[in-house]
Amino acid sequence: MLDKPKDTLQLIVHESDIPRDGKGTLIPASFVPKAVMVQPKRSTRALQVAVRSVLTAAALFVFLLAGTVGYGVLSQVEQVASPIVTIVDPYTLSVTELDYGPQVALAQYNFFTETRDAFVEDSVTFIEVDITRKQLRFFVEGVLVESAPIVGLPERGSWWDIPSGLYEVDTLDKNFFSNLAQAQFPWAIRFEENLVIHGQPRQPDGTFVGDTFSGGGIELATEDAQTLFNQVSLGVPVLVHAAQDAEDTFVYEPPVPDIDVPQYFVADISNGAVLASNDLHGKAPIASLTKLMTALVAAEELQLDDRVFVTSPSFVTSLIPRLSNRSSVSMYSLLQLLLVESSNEAAEVIASQMERDEFIAAMNTKARQIGMLNTTFTDPSGLDAGNISTAGDLYRLTEYIYTNRQFIFDMTRNKTTSGVYIGGDFAGLVNFNEIEDVTGFVGGKVGETTAAGQTSISLHELEIAGSTRTVVVIILGSQSRTADVQTLVNFVEERFGD
Repeated sequence: MLDKPKDTLQLIVHESDIPRDGKGTLIPASFVPKAVMVQPKRSTRALQVAVRSVLTAAALFVFLLAGTVGYGVLSQVEQVASPIVTIVDPYTLSVTELDYGPQVALAQYNFFTETRDAFVEDSVTFIEVDITRKQLRFFVEGVLVESAPIVGLPERGSWWDIPSGLYEVDTLDKNFFSNLAQAQFPWAIRFEENLVIHGQPRQPDGTFVGDTFSGGGIELATEDAQTLFNQVSLGVPVLVHAAQDAEDTFVYEPPVPDIDVPQYFVADISNGAVLASNDLHGKAPIASLTKLMTALVAAEELQLDDRVFVTSPSFVTSLIPRLSNRSSVSMYSLLQLLLVESSNEAAEVIASQMERDEFIAAMNTKARQIGMLNTTFTDPSGLDAGNISTAGDLYRLTEYIYTNRQFIFDMTRNKTTSGVYIGGDFAGLVNFNEIEDVTGFVGGKVGETTAAGQTSISLHELEIAGSTRTVVVIILGSQSRTADVQTLVNFVEERFGD
C-alpha cells in the first residue's frame, strides 16, 4: 500500500502589509525526530518533529521584530492526524526548521510542551530540562524513566547559563574538572560545549563547595546525576525551557534628539522601551561590533576551559599584537583579548578552532536564531566591509547577550565580577571600550573602519525617576563617537531623569 503524503499546516508571519528588504522572519517550529540528519555537530542541520496540534502561541515568537509584526494563517488543505507545523516567509515561501542551539521560541511554554509531547509520541530518547519549574526528566523511546528536581541553577548571564533551546549531549565525564571554577563536577553530562548537568560540585581537595559558589550548570543531587549519567548516551537531545522574565512596566515617552549620526538607537534594555532612534532598519558596516557575535558563538559553541595552540594569523594585524610569541593560550583568555583590546588576531584564532568558514557560518546561524534578519557576517573580526547589520538587529544581539551571556559585557569592562575572571594569560590589557567622562558605563564594544566609520554599543546605568535603569546606546557611522554617545546619554538624563 502506498504511503499517504502528509499535508502541512503553515503559519505565515509577515511585517504589517508592507514588503521590506531582507529575508522574512523564519521562526522554526517543525520536527520529525526519526529523521535526524547524522552530520557533524556544527553543521546546518535540524530535527523535525510531527507536532500533533495547532500551536496557538507560535505567532508570539516573532516578538523579535520589535512589535512591528502582524500574523496570518494559511488554512489546511485537508485534515490530517499528524500535521507538520512550519513557519513560512510570505515573500520567499522558504521554510525554516528548528536548528540545534538556543531557540527563543522554546521560551514560550506552549511551544515547549508541544515539542516535548511530539518527542514522546514519536518515541524519542531525550532529556527535558524545565529551568523555570526546576525539574529534569529523562525519556527513553518516549517513556519517562527518571524525574529529578534541579537543586542548583547557573547564575543568570554567566557562561554556564542555559538559554531555552534544543541541544545534544556531546561529552560524558564522570568527574569533570573546571580550571576556571577550580571545582570538580561529578557525573557531568555536557552539551553545547560549556553547558553541563552534574552532581554536587567539590573543591579539588574533595570537600563540597559552599553556598557562595556561583559556578556550574544544572545541578542535581549526586545520586540523581549518577543515575542519569549511566543511562544517557552521546547525541541524546536536550530540550530546555527557561521562561522569559516578567514584563517590565517602566514607561518612557520617546522624543528624538537633534544629533548628526546616520543611525542610532537608545533603549531601556530591561523593558525594550525605545528612548530615541534614527534609521532603525538601515543596513551598514559594523566594524568590530562583529566581535560580540564572535564572542557569543565562542561562548556557546567552544569549550572556554580548553587551552589551544596558537598560530598567529599573518593576514590580520592588531593594534597591540600579543600572540606572535605564544605557543598556546586558554580560550577564555582569547575571549578577554578579543573583547578588551579588540584583537583581530584573537578573533581569527578563535574562529580557527571550528575551521574559519564553519565558524562564520555559525555566526550567521546564530544571528537568525536570535532574530537578526538583516545581518550578514563575513569574517570574525569585523575588518571586512561585508559585516553588515542594522541598529535594530544589533539591539537584538545586545538584548540576547545581556539576558543570557552577561559575562561577555562584564568582560568588556575588564573588571572582575562574580562571573568574570580577570588575568589569565594576559595581564594589563588596555581597554579600548571605555568612553571617557560618559555616565554609568557598565560594558560595551566599539569599532572603527574606513567603511563603517566609528561604531559603538554601550550600556549605561542611569538614574531615571528614582530608579536605576540600564540603557543601551547604539551608533553606526559616527565621525565623533565619544561626543555622540555623550550627547545621547545626556539627552536621556535630561529628558527622563529626576
